[in-house]
Amino acid sequence: MAEAAILDTKAGTAEPMLAIRDLHAWYGESHVLHGINLDVAPGEVVTLLGRNGAGKTTTLKSIIGIMSKRQGSIRFEGEETISKSSRVIAKMGIGYVPEERGIFATLSVEENLLLPPQVRPGGMSVEQIFELFPNIKERLTSQGTKLSGGEQQMLAIGRILRTGAKFLLLDEPTEGLAPVIIEQIGRTIARLKREGFTIILVEQNFRFAQTVADRHYLVEQGRVVDMLRNEDLDKNIDKLHAHLGV
Repeated sequence: MAEAAILDTKAGTAEPMLAIRDLHAWYGESHVLHGINLDVAPGEVVTLLGRNGAGKTTTLKSIIGIMSKRQGSIRFEGEETISKSSRVIAKMGIGYVPEERGIFATLSVEENLLLPPQVRPGGMSVEQIFELFPNIKERLTSQGTKLSGGEQQMLAIGRILRTGAKFLLLDEPTEGLAPVIIEQIGRTIARLKREGFTIILVEQNFRFAQTVADRHYLVEQGRVVDMLRNEDLDKNIDKLHAHLGV
């Protein structure tokens, strides 16, 4: 597919909120990303789909500034961020929820939630987060080690929402979760979208991604090889199987 088609975003959208061009990244001497190109419009939910090791998580880490060795262009709301630290990028309004969730095992739910500072105005209050995730309100004094995988995921997302982030990077939020919790995570993502959040979602489960996303980038060997709109997924099942190995 031509690059212009791959980079096409929502009709009628002017400047993308996030624009990545020719992004390369390395772990030590290992060259992992080989020229990633993608756009995300304000208010979109976009997924990165691909096999394990394709470069999806590395793309998120590059956006948030965790990757120390990267080159290319990452523009957020028109401002170049490729040389900025993760701390500065977070203050710009980007929040990252890693696959491992990063819950502090010996701290309570409340302590985990209150630990990160609000880096921008407009972050959700604790009450709003509990309204979004009533499950974790019921576990307020429980230690991180006592939480289920689903409760940990809700806490990790809630913690980022409290910081004031408006652009969310969610890495495998449904991995290993029960179907009922996956449905709840899906409803949460849909609600955040309605409230104006913009989201990049890394997912293996393209059926789940289909329920929440506007568009999907297929990532293979550190490159974006195709872009599919949500309504076109079912017409491209063979292509998805080929790229995802499902």
